[in-house]
Amino acid sequence: MTDRTKDHMTDHHTEGHTSRHASHRTSHHTRPVITAHERGITTLTLDSPANRNALSARLVAALGDALTACGTDPSVRAVVLTHTGTTFSSGADLKEPASPYAFVALMRQIVELPKPVVARVSGHVRAGGLGLLGACDIAIADRTSDFAFTEVRIGVAPAVISLPLLPRVEPRAAARYCLTGERFDAGRAAEAGLITEAAEDVDEALAPVLDGLRRASPQGLAESKKLLTVGVLEAFDQYAEDLVQRSASLFVTAEAREGITAFMERRDAAWVR
Repeated sequence: MTDRTKDHMTDHHTEGHTSRHASHRTSHHTRPVITAHERGITTLTLDSPANRNALSARLVAALGDALTACGTDPSVRAVVLTHTGTTFSSGADLKEPASPYAFVALMRQIVELPKPVVARVSGHVRAGGLGLLGACDIAIADRTSDFAFTEVRIGVAPAVISLPLLPRVEPRAAARYCLTGERFDAGRAAEAGLITEAAEDVDEALAPVLDGLRRASPQGLAESKKLLTVGVLEAFDQYAEDLVQRSASLFVTAEAREGITAFMERRDAAWVR
């Protein structure tokens, strides 16, 4: 295997907390999302280690259900979205994918949720996982984290994830990383606006954020979030249908079939020079 192949495959294959009142309120560990609650903050932990938290139909549905519950629960002031293992999300599950419509609906649900959603990252984030980050209101990652838009390397494009990302990410950085598929670290992600902060200790950096959210009024949070997400929701309204169709059409092309086959076989695609 060439060094280039190893790096490409590393990009694809590299890839909680808490209680309510005096005791923990945690869901039974039977679904790919674990729920816990402490002092107004609900933590949703992606826990599908077998596929590095890939966005399978099952995970997308479970996360959507958990967010719906948070949205209607008056005891929830804000949501933390985090992960087990060393990967926040490896992107689309190529074996058991969620439909593009379901994933778009999930990202929009995060954006429209009347409670802030804070991403807590300590590991790798790839492709569709970056869409989840872009949908969150605040994102903090430690310096072990790395990121990559790997779609271009399998013959497709970061189509639907561009909906929450392009309104928020610096255009030159978006062009570089979407066109090259190269990995970049948390410091560069913060400079680009993909995340809010790159920290040595993600929980230490998260503490004042959660303290601030606990001190904020529910109405104040909901109305402030509406102001902040106008541009992102306009992108969903204008472009979501077109991008879902474009994504679906790309995945059935000959180039995408070659790219996905190369990915599965851990080799360079035919076009690599």
